[in-house]
Amino acid sequence: MQTKLYSFWRSSAAFRVRIALNLKNLPYEVIPIHLNKNGGEQFHAEYLNKNPNQLVPVYEDGQQSLHQSLAIIEYLEEMYPQPPLLPSNSLDRAWVRSLAMDIAMDIHPINNLRVLRYLVKKLGVSAEDKDAWYQHWITLGLQSLEKQLADDPKVGRFAYGNYPGLIDICLVPQLFNAMSSQLDMQPYPVLMQIFTECMQLPAFINASWEKQTDAEGLNPTIPPKKE
Repeated sequence: MQTKLYSFWRSSAAFRVRIALNLKNLPYEVIPIHLNKNGGEQFHAEYLNKNPNQLVPVYEDGQQSLHQSLAIIEYLEEMYPQPPLLPSNSLDRAWVRSLAMDIAMDIHPINNLRVLRYLVKKLGVSAEDKDAWYQHWITLGLQSLEKQLADDPKVGRFAYGNYPGLIDICLVPQLFNAMSSQLDMQPYPVLMQIFTECMQLPAFINASWEKQTDAEGLNPTIPPKKE
């Protein structure tokens, strides 16, 4: 039975899982859950039965379903260990997980759609102040990542060595968000070099915003493919 991924084209968390599935060369069916249309399809009863958290993604493998992108990716890593998304030794695995969590647990949640929506609709924050909130937190996060990766010998073509892995899976969606918000990316040359390498690979390209069946609008500017 083919697995299913309940996804929204601009969801960073769903984007991560799409990349991981593609890197593992695993077939899956995308079931779009539009977070804005029809009152937000994540609030509909059928989807609430799958994920009471009212978030995407949900990954269904037969009769079993999982939510939370990092948990899904760890499951895929355990079930389908090749190609690996984590290093072979414990210390480096912990380092990779720590940077992935910097993105998925520190940067992303406070800039999530439902947080931004709450700021505007419930607290009456202006669009200008909402954008300032977004830029503030994403800037702090990217500055930290750039500093951590700038001189680390573990960095290669990708965030860890010369093969894409968990950090890259989390980083690319966050950089899509940063670029779409018109953030100045010049202060992040290491991050952007990693992004460029990632966006040469079909696994990342095919997981990207504009490749999704429910996509609306275009991707941020993506570096041209290397010859």
